[in-house]
Amino acid sequence: MFLFRTYAGIIRYSTFFDFFKIIWSSGSTLFVLLGLNFISEQVLGKPIYLYPALFLIFFISIFLMFFFRMTTRELFSILMDSKKSSSKIRIAVVGIEDESVSLANAIIHNPGQPYQLAGFLSARSDSKKAMLLGHKIYNKREFIKSDNLKKHFDAVLIKEIMSKPEMEEWMAVALDKGLKVLKAPSGNKMTEGGIVGSIRPLKIEDLLNRAPIKIESEEVRSRHFNKSILVTGGAGSIGSEIVRQVAQLNPSIIVIVDQAESPLHELKLELLERFPNQNFKFVLADISNLHRLEKLFENYRFSIVYHAAAYKHVPLIEDNPREAIFVNIGGTKNLALLSRQYNVNRFVMVSTDKAVNPTNVMGASKRAAELFVQSLQNSPDNTTKFITTRFGNVLGSNGSVIPHFKRQIEKGGPVTITHPEIIRYFMTIPEACELVLQAGTMGKGGEIYVFDMGRPIKILDLAKRMIKLSGYTPDVDIKIDFIGLRPGEKLYEELLTDNSTTIPTHHEKIMISKDPVMEFEEVDILCKQIMRAAIKKDKLQVVKILKTIVPEFKSNNSQFEILDEVSEEEVYQ
Repeated sequence: MFLFRTYAGIIRYSTFFDFFKIIWSSGSTLFVLLGLNFISEQVLGKPIYLYPALFLIFFISIFLMFFFRMTTRELFSILMDSKKSSSKIRIAVVGIEDESVSLANAIIHNPGQPYQLAGFLSARSDSKKAMLLGHKIYNKREFIKSDNLKKHFDAVLIKEIMSKPEMEEWMAVALDKGLKVLKAPSGNKMTEGGIVGSIRPLKIEDLLNRAPIKIESEEVRSRHFNKSILVTGGAGSIGSEIVRQVAQLNPSIIVIVDQAESPLHELKLELLERFPNQNFKFVLADISNLHRLEKLFENYRFSIVYHAAAYKHVPLIEDNPREAIFVNIGGTKNLALLSRQYNVNRFVMVSTDKAVNPTNVMGASKRAAELFVQSLQNSPDNTTKFITTRFGNVLGSNGSVIPHFKRQIEKGGPVTITHPEIIRYFMTIPEACELVLQAGTMGKGGEIYVFDMGRPIKILDLAKRMIKLSGYTPDVDIKIDFIGLRPGEKLYEELLTDNSTTIPTHHEKIMISKDPVMEFEEVDILCKQIMRAAIKKDKLQVVKILKTIVPEFKSNNSQFEILDEVSEEEVYQ
């Protein structure tokens, strides 16, 4: 025992490694005594010990030492569990496959974590009477029918490798039973805390995610490698993710322009730490300032411009339409004309589904910007490829509905929704940016790329799910209030105009929208007129001209609805 140090291990953490040390020490003892017996027989003519007694002692000593260790370990575990079990979350692991068993083992062998294994859930019906790691396996049907599951479980643990429909099914069952839903990541996404430390509550974003677009990484890389790239609105949700993805493609420099000082500073700190070898230039500037932008184009001779800067909040823009003219139209015009003047290879504009049949100033201003950008494609002496990408709401972006709902739920409600029937399309930020990069690569110029965003989601259903995932009951713990549509807001968004047709591309989820276009001279004259009206602070004239540029723009729940009913002369009487 001294030789094999069987005494050195901490008993409550005994493993089979300690068991093997016991076998080696007892086995060595047995062989030494057998040797002494053999020598005694040769010299004295009789053995010192009875041979059966030696083997009996060998087995008894192994059993007693192993039994002592295992008993001590289990008693210690029971004692610790009894102290902490009241505060621990009792988990039912979904599945009985290898990964589920590994998760369960990790929970069992991590007593310091706030979780306690309470059983398994399985869709299989042939495992009802089986036990796994000493815990019962509950069949899904049994789970659904039972009304007292909260006595056994506090939460259900699902795995990231599950398909979205399977994940949604188990989530719905768990929430109906009043249980929390937790999620365990795949092995390559674990945190430093290991499997158990990576367990987190299921988020609504996990259910809205779809299979991402597969971009042709080599072609995208070659377009950006050793090139000078400009990203406007680079400190925003979309712009900053474009910067992160482009930084991985080894461009010669990325110039990031934004007028928001603090977000730009925070992005600078993040990027310099994350990409220490990448050359960045952080520029605090307003894209409506032409002279400020011209110096950048002159100094850096950009190969690609990603234009993500825009005012986007519908109610604010409805109250301040001239600001949307200065930034969304004027800023886009500045960047597009400079791109043509300095022979930028590709100009990629980030647009929105609100530009389709707009009912608000924000959407109409983005549609006007689309028309201006498209008109430049066939303008004289143009060598730049002007490309537009159009998509819906982005999960987790600044000011989007999901962070807003989260804050309301954390405060105890109420959760406010404008209308019970309102629906929206959603996509993730990385997914949106992959679309932008891919469009910049595959575009030939003049296209508006739209994305198959799947089925739209009812905002009321989204709110109810988020409340349930937070452990509350809708309209009981957290109230849902309907506050009415905001100015310029509509019940549903579209990705295509009424007059457009779509052309498929080699990506099954990316299409080209063939929207009506305007000649450059025509849209340029109208843009100059609307800029003059904005400078004069004439809101009605601004929106009047905007409706001329975008004839399908019909105001909804807005002060500007009058412009759809009467002539300009009647307005100013």
